Amino acid sequence: MAREPRAAGPGEGGGEGDRRRRRSDRGPERQPEREQGDELKDKLVTINRVAKVVKGGRRFSFAALVVVGDEKGRVGWGAGKAREVPEAIRKATERAKRGLIKVPMREGRTLHHDVIGDFGAGRVILRAAPAGTGIIAGGPMRAVFETLGMGDVVAKCTGTTNPHNMVKATFSALSRCTSPRAVAARRGKKVTDLLPQKREAAAVVETGEAAGV
Repeated sequence: MAREPRAAGPGEGGGEGDRRRRRSDRGPERQPEREQGDELKDKLVTINRVAKVVKGGRRFSFAALVVVGDEKGRVGWGAGKAREVPEAIRKATERAKRGLIKVPMREGRTLHHDVIGDFGAGRVILRAAPAGTGIIAGGPMRAVFETLGMGDVVAKCTGTTNPHNMVKATFSALSRCTSPRAVAARRGKKVTDLLPQKREAAAVVETGEAAGV
């Protein structure tokens, strides 16, 4: 006596309709996340060869320091270590993309105010500069400002010249930067109340309107 074929139960075989039904039960399929910062540009700051002494000899690996940014006010740094140089750079770049910070800039080219940054033995001084000054900074700091998109800045390192500490001190300084708008919002005032030149300009405009000019 031939056995009748058993209908497929839930969770078993089934056709395309069953698979579609199971996907609908789980909810919409998650789309693969788009890689963050496809428009980001990266710069390799430094790469070191590291040796680990083990039984039978030494094992060499490479440590890379990378900064990334969109040249529009966002920048991040990352460090990676691997047995091969490309893999170390890839790890550092991925970590840099996950740690981006937003830096307010005046007129999209320089800082709003001078600021000092410290990290370990590293100490940097960043100063706002007039238009046309360019980037006056050392190698590691220059890479940060170029990826950030800052066009005019004067920077000085007064501590260690270790690239890792210089980059971390620079990011410590950039994280302290603020804008007049943010300060005015925090204090519950207007931007013209904090900046004398803008207050004078507003007064001139009001005077002209009152005079009918």
